[in-house]
Amino acid sequence: MFLKTLVVGPLGTNCYLLGCRETKEGAVIDPGAEGERILAAAREAGIKIAYIINTHGHIDHIGANSTIKEATGAPVLIHKDDAPYLTEPGRNLSLFMGSRDKSPEADRLLQEGDTINIGRTITLTVIHTPGHTPGGICLKGEGLIFTGDTLFAGSIGRTDLPGGSYNQLINAIKEKLFVLNDDLKIYPGHGPSSTIGAERVDNPFF
Repeated sequence: MFLKTLVVGPLGTNCYLLGCRETKEGAVIDPGAEGERILAAAREAGIKIAYIINTHGHIDHIGANSTIKEATGAPVLIHKDDAPYLTEPGRNLSLFMGSRDKSPEADRLLQEGDTINIGRTITLTVIHTPGHTPGGICLKGEGLIFTGDTLFAGSIGRTDLPGGSYNQLINAIKEKLFVLNDDLKIYPGHGPSSTIGAERVDNPFF
């Protein structure tokens, strides 16, 4: 599997470009900003973007959806509970940052247990982890998991924003993430990577 991390936008969002090395089909996870830079990275790697996947609907994770979709025609995938965030600046928080940014509407609504097949070698399984937003998700692949703003190295996502719930987030992490293998590598929405085992033992929120 090809995997490249690009830190984009003023909030330092981790945007992930991953692809099947056999077919060169790929996906971009959380293109929060700098769409042209993301497209250039895909061209350099020889990856054709077939999916745009948002772990949740905040503007720092969806801000470049339009640029990527216009250039590639790739469908936008997001959990059904966060789909309204794509087109409502008040929900996606762009309004509070001085703009009225929107994304194209969702092409596919995700829910718990759905799978996304990328090329012949990559399958991502959707894990619904509400708490940061109602439709926050994690994406589990072989040996890794993209945790969006659910779980960070040494921290968790904010729960004081509209639609957030501390109890929901804590329960989702305990019941759905901390039951996974210790050596599963975490790729979060911000900051450095970690592992499930390290967070179970050392994360101060637990």
